[in-house]
Amino acid sequence: MTDPRALPALTLWTGQTVHVRYTPFERRFAYRLVLIDLDIDRLDEAAAGSSLFNVNAPGLFSFRTEDHGPKQASAPLPPWAEAQLASAGVSLDGGAIRLVTFPRHLFYKFAPLSLWYGYGPEGNLRGIIYEVNNTFGERHCYVAATSAGRSRHSAPKSFHVSPFFDVTGTYRFTLRSPENKLGVVVESLKDGACLHMANITARRLPATRGNLLRFALSNPLSTLGVTVGIHWQALKIWLRGAGYRRKPSPPDSGTTIALPEKIRNSEKRKDAA
Repeated sequence: MTDPRALPALTLWTGQTVHVRYTPFERRFAYRLVLIDLDIDRLDEAAAGSSLFNVNAPGLFSFRTEDHGPKQASAPLPPWAEAQLASAGVSLDGGAIRLVTFPRHLFYKFAPLSLWYGYGPEGNLRGIIYEVNNTFGERHCYVAATSAGRSRHSAPKSFHVSPFFDVTGTYRFTLRSPENKLGVVVESLKDGACLHMANITARRLPATRGNLLRFALSNPLSTLGVTVGIHWQALKIWLRGAGYRRKPSPPDSGTTIALPEKIRNSEKRKDAA
């Protein structure tokens, strides 16, 4: 087990996300991604690590506190994250909180999913916040207590993400404590059937100047490409005849608690978590 406090304040994850739609027809697509991994108590240290990465300042890659949590430039992130985790019965007792998200690339950032990992002082993962953003500028959080190793939890779907699915059914989340590999799976379930599955698999890399420059050159659209890709895939799904749902009003509460589920050893794994 890697002590999260022993990691650099900023590291990178590079890998891919895969989306599979199962109904009313099957469609699968994947794209590469690069994520940043920040210790939110050490943002100044993260900013000092590379001239290509800044915090709350312009840069080739950057992180702005106002993009997350309370979404206020002056509001500290740790109290918000601790309060979110406490709503699911999770106390970190002073342990680290690391945020895995898409970086701001030049002027733009869109993060469909950001992951807040909350650790106890001994370094074991205790809780997770799934911070979900839709393309309408809305945000919702699903929060769960976790355990070291592989965890699974589920919550009622509370937030509009796709115009091709109703806000009904259940989300089932599966993840592993991130060491050198990142694995997260989100399944949309209804009436016992899986309607959609998305996963993230990635490996950790140091946030060196060379790695940051390489990612900028190999993927110049970066997070803008995520937004373009979402709309492009939506267009193709619509052209194939998928029904369009109007966006409902957002939920009254910005947080939904996910409850633990048991993972059966005999269960066929269709994910990388």
